[in-house]
Amino acid sequence: MRSHIHRRFIHTTGGLGHENPLGLPQKGTIPRFQRGLPQKRPIKGVSHIIAVSSAKGGVGKSTIAANLSLAFARLGLRAGILDTDIFGPSIPTLFNLTNTTPKLTPQHHQLVPLTNYGVKTMSLGYLQEDEAAPVVWRGPMLLKAVQQLLHDVDWAAVGGVDVLVLDLPPGTGDIQLSIAQQVPVDGAVVVTTPHVLAVKDAIKGVGMFGKVGVPVLGLVQNMGVFRCPCCSEETAVFGGNERVVKMCEEHGIELLGDVPLHPNIGEDGSRGKPTVAAEPESERAGVFMDVARKLAAKVGLEVS
Repeated sequence: MRSHIHRRFIHTTGGLGHENPLGLPQKGTIPRFQRGLPQKRPIKGVSHIIAVSSAKGGVGKSTIAANLSLAFARLGLRAGILDTDIFGPSIPTLFNLTNTTPKLTPQHHQLVPLTNYGVKTMSLGYLQEDEAAPVVWRGPMLLKAVQQLLHDVDWAAVGGVDVLVLDLPPGTGDIQLSIAQQVPVDGAVVVTTPHVLAVKDAIKGVGMFGKVGVPVLGLVQNMGVFRCPCCSEETAVFGGNERVVKMCEEHGIELLGDVPLHPNIGEDGSRGKPTVAAEPESERAGVFMDVARKLAAKVGLEVS
């Protein structure tokens, strides 16, 4: 079943490792006048789009994105999350939806989002027959897959989506640029740790969104402080937040929230039930809820 859906959705001519899995025209066969940028158009059924980004991997971006989508749902919004990390999709694991295949709508042959904890989700990871197999794609196939994830998913089903969170891959490359060119993104959230290297890359991420005309709604600092469960002493494992505060001041962006370094956050995600769903009354979940409220206000969404 998964193999059939995968072939139907992205029109492959072979496995994920095939050199041209999407059957795209090869170099030299596309007329010059057809090589322009895709026309930006809304995603049907989606009212607002918020991108969660980090220019560096390993800062907990996907965990932040997943918890924010769950926080939006808890605030009474119809929430969705789209995993645009083609090479390392995380949403199937975070939402306990591995080994689950989405269905196709009978009329338009669109993918139907998979739902868990009240959030609609979509990821290329749902279409992979082997979760451990690498995706070895060149640029054109990569961008075609992103385009189809954006526009060939039935987000409009059952009332649509008030806010769609985009879990972007690390970096400032093709996928980020393609998304900014294809869909109207209301704004971006940049995620960083206090570590000097992460902050330097976060600055690059802010600069990227400026170049593509996407407003930065704010920054979330992740893994800022570890509080000892025995003595309650707080330790800034990755250094103090002075760099993050300075960065926000220099670039005129808001520090939306400071997510602590807590073992439960990682453990909740690894077992497929992120903190906002697993421990909704915890202080940690409260941070995500506060950030979601701020973001909702910034894009004009009323929440309960």
